[in-house]
Amino acid sequence: MSKHLPAVPSADSLILRIRGHAVILDADLAALYGTTTKRLNEQVKRNSERFPDDFVFQLTQKEATAIPKDMRSQIATASKRNIRYRPYVFTEHGALMAANVVKSDKAIQMSIAVVRAFAKLRRMALSVESLARRT
Repeated sequence: MSKHLPAVPSADSLILRIRGHAVILDADLAALYGTTTKRLNEQVKRNSERFPDDFVFQLTQKEATAIPKDMRSQIATASKRNIRYRPYVFTEHGALMAANVVKSDKAIQMSIAVVRAFAKLRRMALSVESLARRT
């Protein structure tokens, strides 16, 4: 029997669109998985063969500064224009793979919520596309 997983409505709001991909910031994913951003990124580097470029990529300085202010507060900044730490972002597949390398109960539970959020976003995009074709 599967355990009842907690609803994570905020996971939907954490997904950004960057370089044509739906992604989640490393800091947000780490928080969802109950670990630190540093530990998450260490695990990704240690398991780099599991994370091709279409699973995870590092933002450019320009992309990092273009993140909306309410989401940018989670990135360590020296000033509004100079971001000391260019975050990594995870696609749906990267977020799922990250849960496998973090290996905590919370990561497993939250990865399901994150995948559901990505799936919801995909369904919404398909619905909008379908409506656009009808007009």
